[in-house]
Amino acid sequence: MTENTNRIPARKVVRGRPYSIAEFARKYRLDDDEAERLFYKFGPSATELDLLMAAKRKVPYLS
Repeated sequence: MTENTNRIPARKVVRGRPYSIAEFARKYRLDDDEAERLFYKFGPSATELDLLMAAKRKVPYLS
């Protein structure tokens, strides 16, 4: 039996409010490809993505 390890779970619990990809990219000044990659890998949760960016020592930009 073969397992597909790249399967995306059908449901992911969202902690906190969700980001849009554009909002996430703008807040951390990411290019569209990188923002989309992180968004799909970690989900739309603002809490999760903010924690990830804090771990990478990326500060949010206010604009």
